[in-house]
Amino acid sequence: MPEQRTATISLLVDNEAGVLARVIGLFAGRGYNIDSLTVAAVDDARQQSRINIVTSGTPMVIEQIKAQLDRLVPVHKVADLTQLGAHVAREMALVKVVASGEPRVESLRIADAFRARTVDTTPGSFVFELTGSIDKIDAFIALMRPLGLAEVSRTGIAALARGQNTIQQ
Repeated sequence: MPEQRTATISLLVDNEAGVLARVIGLFAGRGYNIDSLTVAAVDDARQQSRINIVTSGTPMVIEQIKAQLDRLVPVHKVADLTQLGAHVAREMALVKVVASGEPRVESLRIADAFRARTVDTTPGSFVFELTGSIDKIDAFIALMRPLGLAEVSRTGIAALARGQNTIQQ
């Protein structure tokens, strides 16, 4: 079986109604999974948005995804940041821990070690804000699970190529 790889794909698209639905429809219609998705306006003058998608598949499937995305009318640029070389990819998460006694103290200690900020606290809970790589956030969540992890909200990946590489036109 061909080796699976993860790809971080960035798209520069028109900032208009229905664009995200078309991109998502392409993935759904072909049975491709999206591990992470972020979208936001990035250029008001050109009315463009950037979509960052993390997906996985064989190298051939990733190439098919990129080719099909490139053919969509509102898409101006498709870049596989994973293939371009070094890139910066970060995610933000809010993590709620409901705990008292020693687990509460331990959750604070771990949050400090991960440089997570406490953004809300009550006598029985904390909400931590954490920014970093997917692996860092996954590790933090795994450590919080036995301490009273109650809820998680993640933003999805925001990513840019390092150095002078850019997908802006």
